[in-house]
Amino acid sequence: MKEGIHPAYRDVVFQDMASDFRFITRSTVNTREKITIDGKEYPLFKLDVSSESHPFYTGAQQRVNEAGRVEKFRQKFARSGKAG
Repeated sequence: MKEGIHPAYRDVVFQDMASDFRFITRSTVNTREKITIDGKEYPLFKLDVSSESHPFYTGAQQRVNEAGRVEKFRQKFARSGKAG
């Protein structure tokens, strides 16, 4: 790789602000804040949602009552006579 043309690839802490969950992974994201974990300073990137707080992953996702919607559709568009 050429020197000086690639962004810095380093360990970064991503923090979910909804659940206060943190994880460390490697990234090139630019950050202004820093955080110290276990005596080592890392760049900090704050997230609105991660797998720890997203309804799809937590099981808090609500399902739409599909049976009621289908029945409503059939009643609304039912034929008013015999097919012949």
